[in-house]
Amino acid sequence: MKIAVFSTKPYDKAFLTEVNKKHKHELSFFEARLTLETVRLANGFDCVCAFVNDSLAAEVLSILSGGGTRLIALRSAGFNHVNLKTAQDLGLSIARVPAYSPHAVAEHALALILALNRKIHRAFNRVREANFALDGLMGFDIHGKTIGVIGTGKIGQAFIEIVSGFGGKILAYDPYPNGALKAQLSYVDLAELFAKSTIISLHCPLTPETHHIINKSSLAQMQDGTMLINTSRGALVDTTAVINALKSGKLGHLGLDVYEEEGDLFFEDLSNKVIQDDVFTRLLTFPNVIITGHQGFFTQEALLNIAETTLANVTAFESGQGEWFEVKYES
Repeated sequence: MKIAVFSTKPYDKAFLTEVNKKHKHELSFFEARLTLETVRLANGFDCVCAFVNDSLAAEVLSILSGGGTRLIALRSAGFNHVNLKTAQDLGLSIARVPAYSPHAVAEHALALILALNRKIHRAFNRVREANFALDGLMGFDIHGKTIGVIGTGKIGQAFIEIVSGFGGKILAYDPYPNGALKAQLSYVDLAELFAKSTIISLHCPLTPETHHIINKSSLAQMQDGTMLINTSRGALVDTTAVINALKSGKLGHLGLDVYEEEGDLFFEDLSNKVIQDDVFTRLLTFPNVIITGHQGFFTQEALLNIAETTLANVTAFESGQGEWFEVKYES
């Protein structure tokens, strides 16, 4: 198939090109994000390969369909940026990568926890300036603490298996409990999880039910000084409410790999520009906040799995044979 690959970075091109040696599709790479302004680049392509910050809104999908596109191959597990109802109405098929590497994201969540707790980011800067004072760098033992996990799918499970080794208590919330984990944790409601957890890590998809699951009300239920980690989707967190919680001390630490308005920021080099997002720049002023640019997935293993699954989806769709991971609209 002729595939238009949007939001291409050098690593995307390298892994997709290598994996395509066995699939033999015709790949065209575009650095631009897929938007209403760039969508006509895909005219004549059977398939569009999109990433998390590409726009797959109704109008974009309509233009893609009119230009001959039949398949949207997502290089991601999440699909909240796709208007599935419009895709169904237009006869467009949607494929995704459901599990590229749960361990990559889970390990990144742990990295944020350890860096925030032991002030690694601040200690690194101090030592580079020959400042070896320890004042302000005190952390706490994770051993014996309660860790709350919201979402116990593949990534949540991988995270739980890692943090279980620290010797703490794990509380979890998920509308669909994972039977494989019942011996390692206690499933509780959100109110209990918020009230009892020293560390809370988000590993759930973004749905209408989970949008701003962390908000003014849920933050008020937490212990003073709680650590919050989000490596899932930015809009799980009401950023304004979180800033207020940081200012009051309700949140003691915040680790983000995602941000609800990240579309115009992440995956780009903006070091020579003035960031126009005042909410994001406010977050950067807190010494107890670490933000990474949606890199939780970014391991060699994950990128290889993403490329393999993405192109296998396209091959299966084209041939009508083999497994592919289709996403369908559910009313």
